[in-house]
Amino acid sequence: MIRAGVVGHPVSHSLSPHIHGYWFARYGLSGVYNAIDVASADLKPAVDDLLGQGYAGFNVTVPHKQAALALCQKLDDTARKIGAVNTVVIREGVIEGRNTDAYGFVENLRQQQPGFSFGANPALVLGAGGAARAAVYGLLQAGCLEIIVANRSRENAERLAGDFPGVKVVEWRVRERACADAGLLVNTTVLGMKGQEALSMNLSRLPPGSLVYDIVYKPLMTDLLQVAQEAGYAVVTGIGMLVHQARPAFAAWAGTVPEVTAELIRDITERAR
Repeated sequence: MIRAGVVGHPVSHSLSPHIHGYWFARYGLSGVYNAIDVASADLKPAVDDLLGQGYAGFNVTVPHKQAALALCQKLDDTARKIGAVNTVVIREGVIEGRNTDAYGFVENLRQQQPGFSFGANPALVLGAGGAARAAVYGLLQAGCLEIIVANRSRENAERLAGDFPGVKVVEWRVRERACADAGLLVNTTVLGMKGQEALSMNLSRLPPGSLVYDIVYKPLMTDLLQVAQEAGYAVVTGIGMLVHQARPAFAAWAGTVPEVTAELIRDITERAR
């Protein structure tokens, strides 16, 4: 039996067990995928426990994506460049960290807004954690020439900017003013997630025709996306990122590259509402 899961805190909202459970059933594989709530102080003993239980690997979500780096004996190039791990593969007792978030982030945008031009205008990214680093890396790889980052902790934003060329930092309090030149606004913070405080954002300075992307997927239509849609902007929900980042992880654990079917998208989208 293939044993896998997702490690985070909180993690009860995660839809990853439904995604991987769907693929186990679709491909006739014996497997289980668990949501594992682990506080930051308990991350290392929890990973040691999963190793002892014979897990093939696990996903890593908030707030452990950067902390998980130190627990990995091997890293793929993407995880090393991003500085965050969202997928762990365990083979013969060796813990390998990978990052599939950047792939999932870009694939979701391309699928939901196929006509979007990455290099046309700057992107404004809210947040500076592991998800933000993956988004920035993915945008640069896709041809984005200028990225502006705003984060509640400027220190973390400066650290991110120091690791990637073409990234500038603005204060969190002027994030709305920074929208003036943006062709893409991305929220990578937990603000707006169920159980978290809302993301307060006035979009009046955002140019017409810009795109608003929120990686939060529960609720599917966050307050930010609702405000953007009502103002006439095209939006990208976070559900597709979740599904697409899961594909290479499942392939690594199960040896089968899964298909993102319309049935799966419908099921996960309904669960996210």
